[in-house]
Amino acid sequence: MLKTMQKHGVTLAIFAAALTGLTALVNELTKPTIDQQAARQQKALFDQVIPSEVYDNDLQQSCFIVQAPQLGKGNHRVFIARKGDTPVGAVMEATAPDGYSGSIQLLVGADFAGTVLGTRVTEHHETPGLGDKIEVRLSDWILQFAGKVINGDNDTAFAVKKDGGEIDQFTGATITPRAVVNAVKRAGLYAETLPAQLNNLPACEE
Repeated sequence: MLKTMQKHGVTLAIFAAALTGLTALVNELTKPTIDQQAARQQKALFDQVIPSEVYDNDLQQSCFIVQAPQLGKGNHRVFIARKGDTPVGAVMEATAPDGYSGSIQLLVGADFAGTVLGTRVTEHHETPGLGDKIEVRLSDWILQFAGKVINGDNDTAFAVKKDGGEIDQFTGATITPRAVVNAVKRAGLYAETLPAQLNNLPACEE
């Protein structure tokens, strides 16, 4: 009986080792393809928030980590766009913490003079059929940010109409668009401070 158990134990150990090795091999073989696909998806998203003619560097390789309350709690990635050697704008990961159903994750493109170049929502939990109109696949609402100028922190026009601003909200929903508008405004204002910080920002880890 003991020998039989030992034999089965060895067999199971060999099988487990072989399975682990196979899993590692598959992971190693597929990782480059997965990484390439993720990079393509990221580039496609970048193209939606910052025009490709604005910059000529490899935006994905110009990544920095910042801790900025304007972008939300914790670390956020910022990608610096350059034309030649001149920084011209940034793509920033930002969080709107006050969505109707929780935090809303955004990607905001802006130059350093107060102009928003584009915005997209990357993650949210807003109400289907109402708050989820912040998604570009469901509504063109998010497109209205491209080209809008933020005239300082006290710019009352950069707000939803219910708050006295110029930006449309949704019928029957104000909390979600207000959260996005405010987050985009904060990110745009933060972008204006970036040129002075560039020499001190830590690069993203590979």
